[in-house]
Amino acid sequence: MGCIIVGMTESTLHDLARTLLPADLAERWISLLRPAARLVATPEPGPEDVVVGRLGGLPELPEGMAWPVWEGHGPLSFVASVDCAALPTGSLDITLPADGTLSFFYFDGQIDDGDALVWPKDPETWPGARVVHVPAGVTVAERALPVVDDEDVEFEAYPEVPLTARVEWTAPDSWHPDFVAALHREGEGRAEEGDRHPAEAKAFVDALWDLERAADHLIGGHANPVQNPVEYEIAHGFLNRDGGDITWSDPRVEEEARRWTLLAQIDTDDAADMMWGDCGALYWLIRPEDLTAGRFDQAMFTMQCC
Repeated sequence: MGCIIVGMTESTLHDLARTLLPADLAERWISLLRPAARLVATPEPGPEDVVVGRLGGLPELPEGMAWPVWEGHGPLSFVASVDCAALPTGSLDITLPADGTLSFFYFDGQIDDGDALVWPKDPETWPGARVVHVPAGVTVAERALPVVDDEDVEFEAYPEVPLTARVEWTAPDSWHPDFVAALHREGEGRAEEGDRHPAEAKAFVDALWDLERAADHLIGGHANPVQNPVEYEIAHGFLNRDGGDITWSDPRVEEEARRWTLLAQIDTDDAADMMWGDCGALYWLIRPEDLTAGRFDQAMFTMQCC
């Protein structure tokens, strides 16, 4: 499992690195920090809270747009939506649409008791997760749940929970190659596989682990992986999408991993009755050029759990 910091101010992270790392390594690690919009489940928003989206409920879709379906399996569950105009997009380093709504759908196992899983390594499963952008000005209406043919299946919507947002700073997973590289000087031998960081960085890495984290619902920034860096899962699946046999250790996987950025992460959340596997999280990643062009059909998905 990796290590990421969410919920910390930029200055706090700078101070931590500069206190516990040699000066040159501290500055290299600090350069990896990225801002994210942390989405906070807020069941009862206050008068000063700005609601930027919601977990669960029923989606609002344009007339004529079908509810997303994984052919041969069934309808996807509506997980979350965000109002792009309400998000603090000016403080992020990804190019989100200026307006409209982004909605996230996922085949969550309600219909088949979890038999069909959506994995980057299997392109046939990719239709089991979807991102839908509805531009501002398009007339939408709340869509009722689709009817499932199997009378023994109860297809239900998740409880609706409003989301507020705040900008926070994120660091890459401690197993991410950028994190590892930042703590090694040029020409310096790498640590053994079981201890990826040099001895002089141990106190710093331990301090990151000791910081408490709540559920991470994120737009942008670095993903908070439950297992290994999600960028590698996406890259490996993408490179083998046509039946290739590129191994995990192939340098092309690391190169491709650096081409993907987090679009959204939706964590397990009790308020919305969401449990992904065993306390896991859902991740949608996209290439920056596809994000800029609004090609949300090119986003890729993975799920990790304990």
